[in-house]
Amino acid sequence: MTAPVLHFADAGEGADLAAFLGRLVHYDRAAAVRLQAGGQALAVFGRPPSFEVLAIRTVRLLKPYENGLDVTLDVTVSAGELLEAIDETAGTVRVPAAVTGPPWAGVLPPRGGWERVSGFPEAEVVRGLVRAAVAEFKARVEELAPDARTRAALDGLGREIWSRTIADTGLPVRAAHAAQSLGFLRGDTLDLLRSGPWLRLRTAYGSVALRRTNGFSGLSVTPA
Repeated sequence: MTAPVLHFADAGEGADLAAFLGRLVHYDRAAAVRLQAGGQALAVFGRPPSFEVLAIRTVRLLKPYENGLDVTLDVTVSAGELLEAIDETAGTVRVPAAVTGPPWAGVLPPRGGWERVSGFPEAEVVRGLVRAAVAEFKARVEELAPDARTRAALDGLGREIWSRTIADTGLPVRAAHAAQSLGFLRGDTLDLLRSGPWLRLRTAYGSVALRRTNGFSGLSVTPA
């Protein structure tokens, strides 16, 4: 079967997708992404390690497939292979062969039912919270004796700092840190959305989402 070819709406879409995939591969060379395409849009879902969130990048397409076939695509592939398959000059990407998806690939946020959460801070305030958390982590690590800087100690310190919630929204600071690290937390456009147990931090450059379960902000493993 011929591999499907996706056509980007413009050159910028291919470059932005490549940048997103590059960041995912930076965190995990074996990263996988789930692709869902229909009509003239492609949604790319990934999970950068340690952040415990889903990252979502939407790409505008000129047409769904090489011959304009009006069908949908839903497949999990290697992020690295997808990155290598992007042809920015031609404005296309050939979808690699499917891989066995990790558990998170079956736990996607809902497509609809999202409501804006009021009272969420502005973008610059959120960026400031991330900077402050990074500075606090570094300072507290420096306060530890060298032989006390064990993996368990550092992980515990990270959980304490990054699990703090932003305002009274229930969104942990680590979600904003993930958005910052993935290049999403730019500009002034920033919204927090809720749909059932899911929270989604949305910007003009992408989103991060997580599902809260039993009072803990994290990803469940219940297939969606």
